[in-house]
Order: sequence, then structure tokens, then C-alpha cells
Amino acid sequence: MAIVEVTIVPLGTGDTSLSSYVADCHKVLMESGLKHQLTSMGTIIEGELNEILEVVMKMHEIPFGNQAKRVSTSIKIDDRRDKTSTIEKKLESVIDKLGIEE
Repeated sequence: MAIVEVTIVPLGTGDTSLSSYVADCHKVLMESGLKHQLTSMGTIIEGELNEILEVVMKMHEIPFGNQAKRVSTSIKIDDRRDKTSTIEKKLESVIDKLGIEE
């Protein structure tokens, strides 16, 4: 199972506000059924890598359909195969090492 962080930035939109583009991309992700977490700077997706990349490709196309002239997409992939990892387990591991009680 992979954990992927993706940031999709439309360029040439004529506006500094990008939240409508983010919302439209996020709708594609929600329809995919993949587990995900929206953050203020990107989106974290959990699942099989090939499924995630397929959805990211669809999300990358959304701004073009909304008149963006250029799209910059950044992807970070954490593909761990020695044991199952999840978004929550990664956070819990760090919190545990910090000695923070939830």
C-alpha cells in the first residue's frame, strides 16, 4: 500500500484564488473512493499505487478543463512493502516518539 502526497497548482488562471480548482480536483478524488486527507498545502492519498496514480492523472486534467493555461503537479510517493502503513500509523509513530498523549 502506498501513501502519496499530491499538490496540483493551476497557472495562468488570471486570479490568485485557487480554492475552486482545489474543490473540483477534490471531487474527482472523493468519487474514486480512495482514502484521503485534504490539507492546506496538498492532499494525502492512501491505497494501491496504480489506483492513486490513475486518479492523480484525472485530477491533473481538471484545471485545464476550467481554463487554466498551465498546471504544475507535484507528487511524493511513500511505497512501503515490508509492512502495511497508513496515514494514521505514520502520524501515531511520530506522536509516540514525541511522548505526546492524545
